[in-house]
Amino acid sequence: MTRLSLHAQIGIALGLALLAGLASAPGDAWVGLFEFLGTLFLNALKLLVVPLIVTSLINGLVSVPGAKGVGRMGVYTVGWFAGTSVLAILAGLLIANAIQPGLVNGQPAGAQMGLAQDSTSVLAGIEQRAQADFSDVLLRLVPSNIFSAAAQGDILGLILFSLLFAYAITRLPEPLAATQRQFWMGAYEVMLHLTRLVMKLAPIGVFGLVAATVARTGWQAAGPLLWFFITVLLGLAAHMFVILPLILLLVARVSPLRHYRAMLPALLTAFSTSSSAATLSVTLDCVQRRAGVSPRVTGFFLPIGANINMDGSALYECVAALFIAQAYGLDLSFGIQFVIFGMALLTSVGVAGIPSASLVGIALILSAIGLPLEGLGLILAVDRILDMCRTAVNVFGDSSGAVTVARLMGETEVLQSQNPPPA
Repeated sequence: MTRLSLHAQIGIALGLALLAGLASAPGDAWVGLFEFLGTLFLNALKLLVVPLIVTSLINGLVSVPGAKGVGRMGVYTVGWFAGTSVLAILAGLLIANAIQPGLVNGQPAGAQMGLAQDSTSVLAGIEQRAQADFSDVLLRLVPSNIFSAAAQGDILGLILFSLLFAYAITRLPEPLAATQRQFWMGAYEVMLHLTRLVMKLAPIGVFGLVAATVARTGWQAAGPLLWFFITVLLGLAAHMFVILPLILLLVARVSPLRHYRAMLPALLTAFSTSSSAATLSVTLDCVQRRAGVSPRVTGFFLPIGANINMDGSALYECVAALFIAQAYGLDLSFGIQFVIFGMALLTSVGVAGIPSASLVGIALILSAIGLPLEGLGLILAVDRILDMCRTAVNVFGDSSGAVTVARLMGETEVLQSQNPPPA
């Protein structure tokens, strides 16, 4: 008997949640059970935040060949990761501020969507976090106790520590460095396994969160969610079909259409699996065999890109935070939006390339700026389809980066064939 895929299970859970929610009244005992299941799933996601980010960052930075002397290729790689992620987040910010999916007829959609907390209490939490000045932010980059920072979810300190730790590993003598690489590779694989286990609970979590929301609001939440869905898709489309092709055309000086054709098998795999990590072998094959990039570039760029180059996830996290803030009726200042920008950039680096892992990053951003996690339950209703789309964008961004770096390194045979080899 063929086992249903995760996205099929979530689709069925979503349908059952709609039926269960419509059949329940807000005061029914069943609604409490729905909320319990949803909260349990959210807690499981939050449980993975710290170890997932630390192991993903350290393993990604120490497990690639030639990590000591990446030289010019390393500079191009870092520039690509940073530059394209910034462009993706800016696209998300601009589109979300223009469309304002969290508003209905100019009014906050929070009450219509069943959000429990009022905007006054949420605004107070955000203002409390906004009072920290620049020096406090710098101090958070260097926590006095890394374990305390982990317990408090201080992601800035954890990321800096992970980067410094990974750099120190690359400076060790080879026997010791090999031991460290093996350890962090194993730790990362453990976290991938744990995250896959948690994501097996996603159908139950989606059922509980969506059923509770529908029981409180009926079909009223469908309109704002549709606009959120459209906003994210527009942002992803802008990045994949405008921003990245322009870079390929102007910087790499190759045909974007040829690159689309060469990457089609990897894009379809990414869309169906929602996992850039699971798609990595297909991506490597497409970039190396069909696009003509050398093994030297693909072996360095793509493994680390599958872990830390998450343009689609960064854009999604940014739009999701703005959507929830707008639903509460909060007029977020430039400073708060800059914090969202920075957190989306940093958390996308530590999000593993597995299905729906960016939900962990969204939860972290919401906590950092004082927004309740209950809004995450609304996003889960449409997360699976958006996850498929943003994973395809992530993989296309990785492949475009490998092509661009190869061209900047002087490779002349990249994407020169009119008809790539068959998949």
